Amino acid sequence: MKVVTGKYMPASYAGKEIAFLTRHGKQRVIAPVLEGVLDCHVRHVDAFDTDKLGTFTREVPRLGTQLDAARKKAHMAIELSGLPLGLGSEGTFAPDPFIGMTAWNRELVVLIDQTRNLEVVGIAQGRGHHGHLVTSDWSTLEAFAINAGFPAQQLVVRPCNEHDLRIVKDICSWPELENALAWAVSESENGRAFIETDCRAHANPSRMQVIGQAAADLASRLASLCPECGMPGFGSIDRIAGLPCSACGAPTRETRAWVVGCLKCTCRETHETAATVLADPGRCDWCNP
Repeated sequence: MKVVTGKYMPASYAGKEIAFLTRHGKQRVIAPVLEGVLDCHVRHVDAFDTDKLGTFTREVPRLGTQLDAARKKAHMAIELSGLPLGLGSEGTFAPDPFIGMTAWNRELVVLIDQTRNLEVVGIAQGRGHHGHLVTSDWSTLEAFAINAGFPAQQLVVRPCNEHDLRIVKDICSWPELENALAWAVSESENGRAFIETDCRAHANPSRMQVIGQAAADLASRLASLCPECGMPGFGSIDRIAGLPCSACGAPTRETRAWVVGCLKCTCRETHETAATVLADPGRCDWCNP
């Protein structure tokens, strides 16, 4: 949950052009959101292959954090376009934070505003598609593909295992998938193929949805101005734990309040959760040690 308050002034970026570097079609979900809320124009920049900064399929390791990567893309968009405003986007997959049994997708969309010396980050997260299979059997692969949402959700195939450098991407039809399996098995020293969901944005529909949500979060923050200095980006900056347990009343690690504030000045506000909101006993260290 995020709290965004302050003076709502979407005209802060009205008529401004914002450069966005991507090779994976993210502009299709980010541009309409930002342009609709801020009345800006998002200029698509593709003069650099962003896969050189890291790939989900591990050929190129990503250096630094997720935020570092998104920030670098935004600065490159500014450099390549000559504009003072740049966008960068980066996603990650990890086990879900609840039971750790499903893939969890977290997306960042970062705006760098050189005119104001300002960085604003939009965040969204949710369940994602990120799975793999090792097999030589077509019927097993077919069932995996259907469950993954293929062909809208594209797949990647390699011989042997996840570390094999031989790879086929952009598989988006059943004949292509069948041919890729036959090739990988024939090339494999262990007679099996390693298949995984393609996590690139244009090949992963569920990820595209989360990217769009991150763009909406960014747009909301950019349209919210600090009530004291007028700087865009006024919103959640911290949380305060201690929400009471509904069974015993003890403070838990669940969020009791949100701190909202300005990214430039010292303006801060604390927003308590509703008095009727209590933590589930399953999240209480006393009731469920």
